[in-house]
Amino acid sequence: MGLIGWIVLGAVVGWAANLVVGGRDRRPQGCIVSILVGVAGAFLGGYLYQAVTGRETAFTWSFESFGIALIGAIVLLAVLRLITELTRRR
Repeated sequence: MGLIGWIVLGAVVGWAANLVVGGRDRRPQGCIVSILVGVAGAFLGGYLYQAVTGRETAFTWSFESFGIALIGAIVLLAVLRLITELTRRR
């Protein structure tokens, strides 16, 4: 997948993960943040997929790649929200 593909997939995955994690009180995030969350989530999802299954995945335009990236982005956003909430309470 080329650079433009990573950017588009990252934007869509980041936006979808923000919808899932944020719920009703989600904070809107910009396009750049969505792309960064999506691409970082794809890397995290790929690492988690390999750790669980023992197989590597090739990110192409497929539902499997989208799902793996989405799961990684959801985990990333959930951890970031947890850290934010813990530091805000102090």
